[in-house]
Amino acid sequence: MNEMLSQLISFIQKYITSFHIPQIRISDVVEMLLIASVVYYIMAWMRRTKAWSLLKGLLVILAFFLLAAMFNMTTILFIAEKSLYVAATALVVILQPELRRALEQLGTKNIFSNVITLDSGKYGEGYSDHTIDEIVKASFAMGRVKTGALMVLEREQTLAEYEKMGINIDATVSSQLLINIFEHNTPLHDGAVIFRGDRVVSATCYLPLSDNPNLSKALGTRHRAGVGISEVTDALVIIVSEESGKVSVAVGGELFNGLSQEGLREKLELVQDHSKDEVKKGWRGRVKGGRDDKQSDPEADE
Repeated sequence: MNEMLSQLISFIQKYITSFHIPQIRISDVVEMLLIASVVYYIMAWMRRTKAWSLLKGLLVILAFFLLAAMFNMTTILFIAEKSLYVAATALVVILQPELRRALEQLGTKNIFSNVITLDSGKYGEGYSDHTIDEIVKASFAMGRVKTGALMVLEREQTLAEYEKMGINIDATVSSQLLINIFEHNTPLHDGAVIFRGDRVVSATCYLPLSDNPNLSKALGTRHRAGVGISEVTDALVIIVSEESGKVSVAVGGELFNGLSQEGLREKLELVQDHSKDEVKKGWRGRVKGGRDDKQSDPEADE
């Protein structure tokens, strides 16, 4: 026991007491902030995937190897050194789905989309007040009668890949249309509806299921599909539960359960385009003003 304690003390004296802090420059501070930001986003991403459980296991193994290094356990260190490259390759294979998903998300962040535009501008259309009103009205009308629904609102990242899996509709958004689509025993009720701007573009679309281990086991396929598409795209998803009738929203891989009408409207502000409503109001004002001028002009009456 005394020998182990003396080895621990010598290890601390060798590697820690001799540690000195070099002169810190502004560039060093910026570099540390960048590294901290990258580590934070990687940890936040891993938190929502199976990689989080794997990371905790790796930390236990690393702590074990650290103790082996402190007490000079040469056999264990030899095994660790020889298995390092194999372990790195195994990690890539095990985390292949999560890594692919992370790379898909990398190019969809606003920091890239604001600088580089790779599409024709067809996607990322906003939603008017009328469209938001119809979606909210339909969501809670279906919730009252416990009709399940899954509605995906496209934002900056295109959902064309999932749109092609469904049936093309291309119709103006209305509450009655949405209620009819998700009505039980109708041809279009199974799957998700995708919105682009003020149009319903596709129905019966199939979405990727989330494999987030932190999601409640009580959640069904509809909720997991909603969270899944929000993990791999920037879409906002509305889910109406068939069991409870509650309305939920999934965005950015997070699920917000049991929203009120006001809560749903607050979430939908993320996709709302107020410029469309301003244009409509301005046009209506012009028409109304023109009519008033015409009625007040005696020459016009003649």
